Amino acid sequence: MYIGVKTVKPLPDFQLLLTFDNGEQRVFSVEPYLDRGRFNELRDVALFGSVHVSFDTVEWANGLDLCPETLYTESVPVQPEQAAIAS
Repeated sequence: MYIGVKTVKPLPDFQLLLTFDNGEQRVFSVEPYLDRGRFNELRDVALFGSVHVSFDTVEWANGLDLCPETLYTESVPVQPEQAAIAS
């Protein structure tokens, strides 16, 4: 089943709060990617904060993106302490 991203919100510690089109909210950590090629540019907090939904995935102002399948499979469900941030 294909699941696309509906909304994204940048969080501290290079994490993204994602809402998928199935209604699920999950948190994805970009930190493991920050040492890979151009993803190190996302260490700039302002650039990291430029994240937005583009079609069915996320994209940053520098053109970097991640596929929605990766975002879903490598993310974790929102925890109770993160639920307040989500609202």
